Amino acid sequence: MTPRTLIPRALAALAIPLAVLAGLLIVPGALAKGRAPGQGKAAVPRAHAASSYLTGIGDESGEMFGNKLWQQLHTRIARYIAPYDAVAHSYSLDRAKVWIHEAEAHHQQVLVAFYHSEYSPLRLPSVAAYQKDVAKFVKLFPHVHQYQAWDEANRGYIRGALASPSATLDARYYQALLRSCRGCNVVGLDVLDAEQVGPTLQYIYEFKREVGKLRTLMPTIWGLHNYSDVNRLQSWRTSEIIRAFGGGQVWLTETGGIVKFGGDFPNRHGEGLTRSARVLKYMFAVAGSHARIKRLYIYDWTGGNSRTRFDAGLMNAHDQPRPGYVVVCKQLRGAHCNVKTVNN
Repeated sequence: MTPRTLIPRALAALAIPLAVLAGLLIVPGALAKGRAPGQGKAAVPRAHAASSYLTGIGDESGEMFGNKLWQQLHTRIARYIAPYDAVAHSYSLDRAKVWIHEAEAHHQQVLVAFYHSEYSPLRLPSVAAYQKDVAKFVKLFPHVHQYQAWDEANRGYIRGALASPSATLDARYYQALLRSCRGCNVVGLDVLDAEQVGPTLQYIYEFKREVGKLRTLMPTIWGLHNYSDVNRLQSWRTSEIIRAFGGGQVWLTETGGIVKFGGDFPNRHGEGLTRSARVLKYMFAVAGSHARIKRLYIYDWTGGNSRTRFDAGLMNAHDQPRPGYVVVCKQLRGAHCNVKTVNN
């Protein structure tokens, strides 16, 4: 039996980018319908004079670090999604150890985002159980000082797949993580945008209200996944969410260009590759238009094949560069990016 056959069924939900929430993205032909009242034709955002941010990659495969194409990007930050209870399951913990070891060996500053269990994704832990497990995890990795309490906390309940905490519970997870990792940089809330941004704004409000009730430090770093905005070539949702956060830094903890997502975003004859490259270029423009955005983590490195439902990889399934990789490389390394791309 190969190691792959030992992967828990719930792992797929962990490995798939969290933009696949039902209703998040609509078919390309309907993209213009998602504008806020008063929004005109989408335009490239203007760069902010004070804009300065780091760019990294989010991926759960440690093989990325050995790829020369990744190495030539000269990134300094990387993000990993770990089950909150990884310490209780050797499979989950071994994966995290391998990835973090490789990241640190390549001089990456690691951001770990906790998420649901791979073994019981429909059951949310009590605050005490959460704190017990994450505290053990933190102690195992003394060189990791950046964490997120819960990845895409506002994702909601997806029948048969996963459960997400309420804003009140997530605030308590945040408090527990602060207590478990004194002196760490904790991203206080990590949210997903959506076609209709109202529920996301309400979640932020309820989270901040609960933090106030707990008399806990209000987050100084906020996390946002703005897939919905950038894949529509829009930016108004990002702006509204940043305003709702209030003060502090904003890290785009997941973002990127979708190559393929079911039938809504097809990749027939390479059309998804062209679309993804265009979105990645726009993504950088959005990040550069907000002075408070200090980090951007592109999801993800490893692409899929013709049977993959969700694919946003900079590489294809054979670790060959796609057009989107060239966009990223030119943004980070200028003229040092003459590579031959593939059309799958």
